[in-house]
Amino acid sequence: MSTGLLIVGHGSRDSKANLEFEALVAIYRSRRPDLTVAHGYIELAQPSLITALRCLAQQVDVVVVLPLFLFAAGHVKNDIPLALAQARHEFPCPRFAVARALGVHPSLVDLAYERAKPELDGARELLKTAVIVVGRGSSDPDANAEFCKAVRLFTEGRNLGWVLPSFIGITRPTFVEAAELVARARPERIVVVPYFLFGGRLIDKISEQVTAFRSRYPWIKIEQATHLGRDERLFHLIDERMSEAIKGTHPLPCDTCQYRVPVSGVTDKVGGIKALLWSLRHTFTHTQAMPHVHAHRPLTKHVLVCTNADCADRGSLLLVAELRRLITEEGRNADIKVTRTLCMGRCGEGPTVAVYPDGIWYRGVTQADAQELVDEHLLANRLVGRLIDNIMQ
Repeated sequence: MSTGLLIVGHGSRDSKANLEFEALVAIYRSRRPDLTVAHGYIELAQPSLITALRCLAQQVDVVVVLPLFLFAAGHVKNDIPLALAQARHEFPCPRFAVARALGVHPSLVDLAYERAKPELDGARELLKTAVIVVGRGSSDPDANAEFCKAVRLFTEGRNLGWVLPSFIGITRPTFVEAAELVARARPERIVVVPYFLFGGRLIDKISEQVTAFRSRYPWIKIEQATHLGRDERLFHLIDERMSEAIKGTHPLPCDTCQYRVPVSGVTDKVGGIKALLWSLRHTFTHTQAMPHVHAHRPLTKHVLVCTNADCADRGSLLLVAELRRLITEEGRNADIKVTRTLCMGRCGEGPTVAVYPDGIWYRGVTQADAQELVDEHLLANRLVGRLIDNIMQ
């Protein structure tokens, strides 16, 4: 029985980062002649994930998809399962298995410390040395928490003065914020550790911010370690994740949920509203990037309902439930999404409802208005004039 391994990378606008990833894939391919090893990208580079899946599915009996990501966030939890669902539909013969992301692993923590050690060895006193570990940052709280756990493991037993997690984007604390905070503690030295597998524009951005910090605080020595990069331990971890996937001992949780595959008699939810919502975000945020194929269609309507204290007191939770019920009855819950939000800044005039991509805000919407809102705006694309928040237009 032939086995193929598809190693999935994020993809970068920086061709050097893509070449670094592909060089790692090539080395792993030479180490495993028993496998058909291919690669694909989530976005920003070619071949795309779905293209690579289709190609590999025609060559082997078993396809193992391995996301070469440090942590499981939106791409691993949504984009990969969606592409797999499409591939399974198109190619019923090969068996598809998906591996976990690399995750919090002792070998990666040790590798990060090894990358930092040349800069730490130059310190006169470790207790007066601060380390700022920089992660990519995600809108997925679980991924951010896993990163912070890895930083904590990096800290244990090292006898360092300060070790702080930070992010280069999306969430906080940012690297700049962490560096400013550390500067107030007056360390003798700061070592910046990029917790990234590959180089690219984000590593360049970290370097630029380190240089800017150095010019603002010339009396604090600050050095930047190299990113994780290629290492023997990484190849062993790929072997480990692949073995788990083939044996079925640690499947990717999202690959077995009811929104990804048929579970018992539940088949109408495959595809997943939440997965579609996440993928919709990429439709808009990556339009400036090179064209790439997504394995999904964007939502038709996205309805935001304020469920903060004031609106909740006025019945917004009942409104959410009624909207979702009516949309489900119409069979449109795959392309119309209702999301609960925190305060939308219209306290005292709620419940507040916003409908996108139309950009229409409604106020004073109650459970009794749900049917009209669904029939008129969400289904017929006609505005409900009496409820429109004129201030927001």
